[in-house]
Amino acid sequence: MFSDNVKQLEKKFSAVITNEGKFFVSHCPELGVSSQGSTQKEALSNLKEAVELYLEDDPIGLPEKRHVIEFKAKVIAHA
Repeated sequence: MFSDNVKQLEKKFSAVITNEGKFFVSHCPELGVSSQGSTQKEALSNLKEAVELYLEDDPIGLPEKRHVIEFKAKVIAHA
């Protein structure tokens, strides 16, 4: 599968999972890759597969580590 000068590495990525109606949508912010599933587990599994397929086409395009930080912002709630 791999030639002698290519190594297979394992790298950690982030996943943001949101509930969108009947589905869970999973998104990898480092790569801009998204997927979905009927459960959170399925959405994460599908995202992993999508990321691996994405990186097959561009293996050297790995991004630098990003910092994911949560913050609060004021919003207007309509009654």
